[in-house]
Amino acid sequence: MNEIFARDLNGEIVSPSDQGYDELINSIWDTMKTAAELNNGYHTPDEVRRILGEIIGQEVDESVTLLPPFYVDYGKHIKIGKGCFIQQCCTFFGRGGITLGEHVLIGPKVNIITINHDSDPENRSATYGRPVVIEDKVWIGINATILPGVRVGYGAIIGANSVVTKDVPPMTVVAGNPARIIKELKKEIS
Repeated sequence: MNEIFARDLNGEIVSPSDQGYDELINSIWDTMKTAAELNNGYHTPDEVRRILGEIIGQEVDESVTLLPPFYVDYGKHIKIGKGCFIQQCCTFFGRGGITLGEHVLIGPKVNIITINHDSDPENRSATYGRPVVIEDKVWIGINATILPGVRVGYGAIIGANSVVTKDVPPMTVVAGNPARIIKELKKEIS
């Protein structure tokens, strides 16, 4: 595989003029073609997992549920833990790397974005990746957006319509734009 994929994953600036960029773009088109297959008509849960496995380049555990449609630019840098539930109309821009821990609940229309553009207007078409890590047992509410470089800690809750621009501590509730801590969660012992 071309070194541009490693550069992308390592957070280096990648420009359309770089050698190998065409391979990156072609891979994105191939991923979107597979996603279109997933989003076209009804598929059984096993078929959905099989197609999702093609997108991410690894087998998807039978405990994972994905409800199409699902939008993705590049899936090979996405890892999905056991027991994850991903609702309809989610968008994953995975070039910078997305890791979902176990038993993560993702509401409808959630965006997980790992790519950003250079702030220099003369080089704005260049991009760089920053990984997003969602730890175990996180719940992400409808229409939330997680931006590049964010880590969401164990058991956290992201409120609906939130824009998460920085790390979220474990066992907290964040909401707003930008998302702010609004509550700390206490684990109930029974």
